[in-house]
Amino acid sequence: MATASLTRRSVVLLSSYPFPAPPRFPLQTLTLTLNPFFSHLKSPRSKRTPILSLSISSSASVFAANNGVTNGAPTESKPSTELHLYNTMTKQKELFRARVPGKVGMYVCGVTPYDLSHIGHARVYVTFDVLYRYLQYLGYDICYVRNFTDIDDKIIKRANELRENPLSLSSRFCDEFLSDMAYLQCLPPSFEPRVTDHINQIINMIKQSAKEGEPSWDSPWGKGRPGWHIECSAMSATYLGHSFDIHGGGDDLKFPHHENEIAQSCAACSKSNISYWIHNGFVKVKGDKMSKSKGNFITIREVIEDHHPLALRFFLLGTHYKSPVTYEDAQIYIASERLFYIYQTLHDCEENLGRQDRSIPEDSLPGDVLDCIRNLRRDFEKSMSDDLHTPVVLAALSEPLKIINDLLHTRKGKKRELRFESLYALEKEVRSVLSVLGLMPPSYHEALQILREKALKRASLTEEQVIQKIEERTSARENKEYERSDEIRKELADAGIALMDGPDGTAWRPAVPPGVLQQLQAAAETSN
Repeated sequence: MATASLTRRSVVLLSSYPFPAPPRFPLQTLTLTLNPFFSHLKSPRSKRTPILSLSISSSASVFAANNGVTNGAPTESKPSTELHLYNTMTKQKELFRARVPGKVGMYVCGVTPYDLSHIGHARVYVTFDVLYRYLQYLGYDICYVRNFTDIDDKIIKRANELRENPLSLSSRFCDEFLSDMAYLQCLPPSFEPRVTDHINQIINMIKQSAKEGEPSWDSPWGKGRPGWHIECSAMSATYLGHSFDIHGGGDDLKFPHHENEIAQSCAACSKSNISYWIHNGFVKVKGDKMSKSKGNFITIREVIEDHHPLALRFFLLGTHYKSPVTYEDAQIYIASERLFYIYQTLHDCEENLGRQDRSIPEDSLPGDVLDCIRNLRRDFEKSMSDDLHTPVVLAALSEPLKIINDLLHTRKGKKRELRFESLYALEKEVRSVLSVLGLMPPSYHEALQILREKALKRASLTEEQVIQKIEERTSARENKEYERSDEIRKELADAGIALMDGPDGTAWRPAVPPGVLQQLQAAAETSN
């Protein structure tokens, strides 16, 4: 088992030994044993007082004060469905047990706001937004904390390049980040602390004042600013206490950030304990991790300029959160097409039902409809409780959507007994699933309109031009000019516009251009 050391620089400030140290280096080294992902503090004097004795902020944490959190062992909670999560600390899936029955404290490391956020950031916060939503679905009361590291070397460097005040720059990009989260329908956390508002808590966590009669030294350091790791240790303790349920972040934060957080928190409070460490996988571009430092990043704004924001969310949920996901523009086209199908189906259902309440006791529904609803509910809860297996949930939506379309559009479906009651129950169940996934739009009609507008933008067409092409094709078909009719259909298909002929005429919808599919296939063959 490897060993490593946290020095005065990496932990920022710790504490002096209780006996004299060399005058030029009064702060001693903290020895750690690596796990190898995480470090566990081991005092060389295990039967005596720990080497590091740090003072803690006198104010009780928000979550601890409100919910009676202690620093002891977790207590068993009894949710309606047993949730299992992969714990990076133990390297296995574990049954989730809240420390306080019915209540969850969750801290997720936030962004360093010096530029627009990219798809890698989107994946982190969509992942934990889904966890947040599912915990709510299970009936938990959650205190969700997501911070802003609003002062950092990167912020200062960027501010100097732009000749802007660092705090002004970070504040501006905090606002941009919040806009991106709203586009992606990530729910606001309970608290969004900023480092610059918590300097006192950080100081309180690391300071050790000299007591009368004890050896002490003058510090050669003047004004300073907090380091990256101590910021999260202090802010999580402020809002959730030193022990809480879930700490999350991207895979790249395992080391050194989360290891150092553990070291500092254990130094500040020997009983500090976080029950579950959860990390999401990287977003890759052409085989490499997407990052600003590599310059291979794609911002959230760039994607949603050409696509509905929820298409990006749908794409991210199409891969299990722990696995790496490779970004391809073609995948967003596919996600957009799938979303259009879902929202069009549910919009048609809503239009047929009007505003009437068609609810009836579930057991009174036709057998096949009842089976479909119960299967969806079972698959949803089973998959989500199995470490948030969102790809399986998305696939499980296919059957209820098919039955809805049959009831809406087929001759046999329109004659079904309890047709409207079945539509009402199916739409309600699908809506419940979409809500937990964060894919439920404020309005089906509005979402469809945005999807159409984005498709037209990608095709460099206006709706008037598409309608004109449809009319030209209709005329060609009436004149039996079938070759010209096919040319128009292909021309629009190549631009990402699919035509659908029906009894009421021809309509259009967004589609994946054949050329984009070919690019995706070529990329897949290259990777294999």
